[in-house]
Amino acid sequence: MNVATKGYAAADLILHNGRIVTLDRANPNATAMAVKDGKFLMVGQDHEVLTHFGPDTRIVDLGGRRVLPGLIDNHTHVVRGGLNFNMELRWDGVRSLAYAMDMLKRQVAVTPPPQWVRVVGGFTEHQFAEKRLPTLDEINAVAPDTPVFILHLYDRALLNGAALRAVGYTKDTPNPPGGEIQRDAQGNPVGLLLAKPNAGILYATLARGPKLPFDYQLNSTRHFMRELNRLGVTGVIDAGGGFQNYPDDYAVIQKLADDGQMTVRLAYNLFTQKPKAEKDDFLAWTASVTYKQGTDYFRHNGAGEMLVFSAADFEDFRQPRPDMPPEMEGELEDVVRVLAENRWPWRMHATYDETIARALDVFEKVNADIPFTGLNWFFDHAETISERSIDRIAALGGGIAVQHRMAFQGEYFVERYGHRAAEATPPVARMLQKGVKTSAGTDATRVASYNPWVSLSWLVTGKTLGGLSLYPRANCLDREEALRMWTENVAWFSNEEGKKGRIEAGQFADFIVPDKDFFSCPEDEISFITSEMTVVGGRIVYAAGAFAALDDAPLPPPMPDWSPVRKFGGYAAWGEPDGAGKASLSRMASACGCANSCNLHGHDHARAWASNAPVSDFSGFFGALGCACWAV
Repeated sequence: MNVATKGYAAADLILHNGRIVTLDRANPNATAMAVKDGKFLMVGQDHEVLTHFGPDTRIVDLGGRRVLPGLIDNHTHVVRGGLNFNMELRWDGVRSLAYAMDMLKRQVAVTPPPQWVRVVGGFTEHQFAEKRLPTLDEINAVAPDTPVFILHLYDRALLNGAALRAVGYTKDTPNPPGGEIQRDAQGNPVGLLLAKPNAGILYATLARGPKLPFDYQLNSTRHFMRELNRLGVTGVIDAGGGFQNYPDDYAVIQKLADDGQMTVRLAYNLFTQKPKAEKDDFLAWTASVTYKQGTDYFRHNGAGEMLVFSAADFEDFRQPRPDMPPEMEGELEDVVRVLAENRWPWRMHATYDETIARALDVFEKVNADIPFTGLNWFFDHAETISERSIDRIAALGGGIAVQHRMAFQGEYFVERYGHRAAEATPPVARMLQKGVKTSAGTDATRVASYNPWVSLSWLVTGKTLGGLSLYPRANCLDREEALRMWTENVAWFSNEEGKKGRIEAGQFADFIVPDKDFFSCPEDEISFITSEMTVVGGRIVYAAGAFAALDDAPLPPPMPDWSPVRKFGGYAAWGEPDGAGKASLSRMASACGCANSCNLHGHDHARAWASNAPVSDFSGFFGALGCACWAV
């Protein structure tokens, strides 16, 4: 049909015969959608949408598959992560330390000097069947000469002897404030760096490693964005980061945006870089950067997540809660006044309610002089926030951006504070009940994985990656609520309400076709969902399986040629499905490759590990004596 004769606008792309979750309450379910000029032209039933078919329309039969709005991460570090992605060996999602160490050994063999092998966060020791980190002796045995740096959350880093030599840490190197270089009896560094509780020592040490040249960073960032597309991410809010300077470290993203090579929409916040000179940073930036400047693919989003260093309460739950210094309020007030006067919104890292309450004292004081009306400001993280603080945020028109850090650190929190304290940490359901603007993200790539489905699983099940049930059902979300936390709710945090987050006429045509039905698959399979097709602005930026031929965004191989991404890929070592990828629960759930079954669970290790059975307790019946799942 040539629609021009009927007066209808011809679509660029039509997808039909699907089950589309629109999140549009006026039109919640559809079977087809038409896209034109990067936006949804029409969303409805096949017979309605197909009226927009024209001679140049690309048409895709969804084959009855479920379609969801594209996922938007409310807090991640894509700018920094992209610069380094091709250099990093990812243990995200790998479920066996033995496999992880085999990956490390093989990467050491191909990494040329003076390059390092880096495992930079995104995993927790609790995800491994062995329930532990490697020892320094084990790391030195597989890498006697190549520097190895392994970052575990923001609590510690493991360095082999070669890495210690590369960074120059010796007997005479002093401990930095808030950090510790562990030493032997003679005072020599052994290779263990501890945040106590300040992660500065971890950042600073990693920053000493070699960097990729600019053209390699372009390639690296494109591969990172494609990895996000593979997992269904179509947009992010970048929260800045330590040792990430503006505008220098943003040149790669700017180049990709200028060249039309962005496959993820990115709104960025500016993170102060100079302790005790934070006000000067923001005075300079507000004079040179206009809020919202940029495009729908790369645009400014305000200040944060670090506003002043004196307010940084790092989330190392292995350490006691840090008390912020008395100068926090004065320094924070100076910065917030600059931001409010220039109508820049902000985000503020805050783990503990004690920090949040003190910050709110400042915000309320500034608001009395310079009303915050119209500023979409918010706290990040807020694991131990109180109901009183939630109410105060609501009264000031602010929001709360939560992330799934407890999925990686819940065991440590419970060990320090107890199960009862962990039951509403953070109290997501209560935030929503109180009507506060609330959304979800990851805080990737270091303190947690960039995989959005791990976050969605955590929101729905309340479980850690180690299988510990943290939350009662009252603090978990149903699947639609969780999906809204990752889609339409995030739009407020980048001041883009009505532009993205739903499959609705007039909004950006950002959507995904997951490989499993998020609404009907078993709960323990949510974290293993990937995308079979990801579309951003009407462009198919990732396609696999039945849709593989439709991919509009092929990439050159990862650079350099020794990049871990060439062999192992990203989350769960998906680039090597017959190697380390076997150790992800997704593969064990579908095709166990072990030599012997468990006498209680058969080969269903995924269900066993995701249960509350103490399979890792070697002294208990379900451990070494009664259940073999721990030994896989």
